[in-house]
Amino acid sequence: MSSQYFSIHPDNPQLRLIAQAADVVRKGGLIVYPTDSVYAIGCHIGDKQALERIRTIRQLDKQHNFTLVCRDLSELANYAKVDNSAFRILKASTPGPFTFILNATSEVPKRLLHPKRKTIGIRVPDSPIVKALLDDLGEPMMSVTLIMPNDEYPLIDPYDIKETMAHHVDAIIDGGYCGLEPTTVVDMTDANPRIARQGTGDFSSFE
Repeated sequence: MSSQYFSIHPDNPQLRLIAQAADVVRKGGLIVYPTDSVYAIGCHIGDKQALERIRTIRQLDKQHNFTLVCRDLSELANYAKVDNSAFRILKASTPGPFTFILNATSEVPKRLLHPKRKTIGIRVPDSPIVKALLDDLGEPMMSVTLIMPNDEYPLIDPYDIKETMAHHVDAIIDGGYCGLEPTTVVDMTDANPRIARQGTGDFSSFE
């Protein structure tokens, strides 16, 4: 198996190519795609087999949190419990390079939840490619950072990604170079948001 390769403009994505990439996800395939922080591997929200394939590629254990990548706040609110104070913070910080740990709603498939805490990581990237992809899909994607086992940093060069991932995933979106720094993770499961991981993005409002 060799993956399909889509060269997509980061600011003006070609919708014809986006539709082909979205179709791969719909059919249960894995896709590598660029975000506003790093490259990520994504799959269909309901696909258990695709999820297991990602776990195998990344050598992840059952405790590893997947992230739900959403188009906007209204979609996010289907999957996470958001009170008024949390909503204000989310509104000020999305779209952007943040992952928010929130208490999950019953809409979230059980296998995506943190086993002990019933929480989910949710993110709304500031990326025209991701927005176009999610618009076409009409629902969020499950996602993890594209960092290979034993590597210290994520893959950022589309050429390296193609060389490394061509036989592991079903499609690769080349949107140019991405950053090295992952998202800032903000735990919002109680009244006082706290930074669980400092990454890219301006996190001064959470301190």
